[in-house]
Amino acid sequence: MIVDVGALEEFALGQPRPLQVAERNLVGVRVGDEVFVLENRCSHEDFPLAEGVVDLDTEEIECARHGAMFSLRDGAPMSFPATKPVARFNAVVRDGRVEVEI
Repeated sequence: MIVDVGALEEFALGQPRPLQVAERNLVGVRVGDEVFVLENRCSHEDFPLAEGVVDLDTEEIECARHGAMFSLRDGAPMSFPATKPVARFNAVVRDGRVEVEI
């Protein structure tokens, strides 16, 4: 299922944006003209990644609770204490709109 989650301009560069999509709690992050979408839950501890900080240079999001870093491109854990990835969802920008595949 493909779901429209808003206009690209509604996603501030490098600012995590919580998204509720088909009963899933996700987080979207804009990097340039791309939007990356991950599950909005740290795999180390159930804490929303949308409350974290994004490093645009490394394309990673940091969990605000314990500092675990995750790749925006694939959800892979990049630092401890996280050792498991978070789910990543395909997102495309089409005609200025962001669409997420669930």
